[in-house]
Amino acid sequence: MGLVKPRARPHPRTMSISREEILVLGLTAGVVGSLVGGLTLYAGLALVVAGSHAGWLLALPAAPLGGVLGYLLARKLAARL
Repeated sequence: MGLVKPRARPHPRTMSISREEILVLGLTAGVVGSLVGGLTLYAGLALVVAGSHAGWLLALPAAPLGGVLGYLLARKLAARL
């Protein structure tokens, strides 16, 4: 029990992200975002053309929904650091 605090442990080594992981993240985010956004846009516009105004609830958030999926994939990769 001294007055001096013991030395702090050195920081643990963090995992580095390789170029391969960044490439896979970009490809996965692009493919998943395009599929989900495109299918949502298609379904919404098909409903609008058929005369249902409720289709706009699917068509309008199609692009942001695809972007959110890419963001979630990026956070998953960043959590590994």
